Amino acid sequence: MPSTPSKRFSCAAASVLREEPVAGTATHVRTWLLLEHSGPWGNDALLDARLPDGLGPALKQQAKAYRAKILLVRRARASRDPERLNVFAAYADPRRPRIEHGTVTDLREVLDLDLTSFRDGGSTGLQTYDGALFCVCTNGRHDACCAEFGRPVAMALDDAHPEQTWEVSHIGGDRFAGNLVVLPEGLYYGRLDPQRAIRVASAHLAGELDLDHLRGRSSYPMAVQAAEAYLRRELGSTGIRDVALVRRAGEGDTTVATFTAAGATYAVRVRTHVDAASATRLTCKAHRDNPVPRHELLSVERIT
Repeated sequence: MPSTPSKRFSCAAASVLREEPVAGTATHVRTWLLLEHSGPWGNDALLDARLPDGLGPALKQQAKAYRAKILLVRRARASRDPERLNVFAAYADPRRPRIEHGTVTDLREVLDLDLTSFRDGGSTGLQTYDGALFCVCTNGRHDACCAEFGRPVAMALDDAHPEQTWEVSHIGGDRFAGNLVVLPEGLYYGRLDPQRAIRVASAHLAGELDLDHLRGRSSYPMAVQAAEAYLRRELGSTGIRDVALVRRAGEGDTTVATFTAAGATYAVRVRTHVDAASATRLTCKAHRDNPVPRHELLSVERIT
């Protein structure tokens, strides 16, 4: 008898089955650069996409030098205009996030953007952009779950917010697909379907967070992201700007994050566990197991 083909391993389904929390899992990055390129992107978009000669490696160097996330982006439906390629620079500052936008005819022009000035509060040389960007990871060549779960989310958001929605290359955390990053704040959301994505976008435009799907704020380290989520749940606080980080300190596996919220100051203690016994496949393409980090709430203390 012919053998029954094995079902494809789904890192997103496996993450749900092990009841892995989404809070505290956003990539820690503040500087973002989004470059319009219709694809195909390949596994490593900057190196595998058909970019102008030498641009991919140069962008890789910039990403390392500026600790930046550089993404290729495209519209979910609209065709690309080769004479006007969109470029966005975003800085996910927790107090004053911002975006700049422009168009180029040759993507090599982005190497002239002044990211140093931008990070210091100045300009890249692009124009100020007022509004949010809804960035949905759909890079199926990197991970099948990103396309399977991300593509329907991108289509739904494109219907509701066509000017603000972009499909993007790999953003991290494939197992939480469908994944969405909202810029300029750098708010990561995971495990979205089309209906939930519409609710998240509507809440964001109203100045609110969806705590059930919030992975974290990319401007903070992961443990601080988890601490913010724990505090918000305790206070019932969902306003994007309602909670602000004052300082953070770490010792060993424990992080103490101090926040202001509702006129008071709180210290949140979180312990991060990386248990080798919990190692598993974290992506669809993974060839070896890796431990699943978890952030345990130790205490929430009101200081003032």
